[in-house]
Amino acid sequence: MRNTLILMPKKALNRLKIVLVENGRTNKWLAHQLKKNETTISRWCTNEMQPSLTTLALIAKKLNVDIKDLLNHTKEK
Repeated sequence: MRNTLILMPKKALNRLKIVLVENGRTNKWLAHQLKKNETTISRWCTNEMQPSLTTLALIAKKLNVDIKDLLNHTKEK
């Protein structure tokens, strides 16, 4: 049997990059606030990785937004 890699399209799960821009903030600023590496923030912004819910709540607090503002609606219509 042959191994086949199936590539699924990435689904955007968070709106972090958009909310950062709307608030005039950068990945570098958020990395400093959270004491995280800028690469980690970048991977969250591109949906390559997702922050934990605890971290997402902290991000919402730092940006003074509702945590729901950081999430994309993923339920199929």
